[in-house]
Amino acid sequence: MGDWFAARIVDSGRLPLFCFFAALILAFVFTRINVRLIRARVRWWFSNVSMGEVHVHHVVFGVVLMLFGGVSGLVVSRISEGWYAVTAAILGVGAALVLDEFALILHLRDVYWSEEGRTSVDAVFVAVAVTGMLLIGLRPLAWEMPDGLPDMPFFAPGILVANLALAVVTLLKGKIWTGLVGLFVPVLLVVGATRLARPGSPWAHWFFAPGARRPKPGKMARALRRERRWRRPVIRAKIAVQEFVSGRHDLPSPIRIKRH
Repeated sequence: MGDWFAARIVDSGRLPLFCFFAALILAFVFTRINVRLIRARVRWWFSNVSMGEVHVHHVVFGVVLMLFGGVSGLVVSRISEGWYAVTAAILGVGAALVLDEFALILHLRDVYWSEEGRTSVDAVFVAVAVTGMLLIGLRPLAWEMPDGLPDMPFFAPGILVANLALAVVTLLKGKIWTGLVGLFVPVLLVVGATRLARPGSPWAHWFFAPGARRPKPGKMARALRRERRWRRPVIRAKIAVQEFVSGRHDLPSPIRIKRH
């Protein structure tokens, strides 16, 4: 294990990225444990941070840590790889705190324990997935010419543009995870871009949903059937994972705090 870590992480120059990845996960888990204990009113645990009657959300500390870690990393990146890794870990902690309240930033109101608050968990999952794929060596929209083929200067840029176009179509069809993972595994973009769009997606709204220029009821009905048969069970499973990691988001918090 030590030899693998040294060869794949340290020697490849991915130690700062690994520290960011580990700090992101650990800080998110700790933050969720912290807020769930606060929500449960565990007496021996820390309370919320307040300045007078103003509750200080942990996104504030996250922004400060991200700025400190990012700027410090720019300073020490060429001086010491060890300190660079430390600043990357600080950046990871800050990113976890910010993304954990991503829904608050998106909605500009405190929706932490409402259903809209699940957006924060989705944001963390996306960050972890993308960072993990970068860590194992995958590169978004990358293309390398196989050995033995003649040099074709326009082939690689053409593939890059095609992958980007497929990614845009896949995302417009409402297939967020397929589009994001497909940036690293392009074959998924082909599947996502060619299959039927989700019924609530922009693509469906433009091309076949009621209200489109040329509505197609048959295609809309087929999209709705697929949504009920395949998408909803996946959503239920995702929500179950979210609730296991971060707690229920459809129950009101028992804590009443004045927010300004």
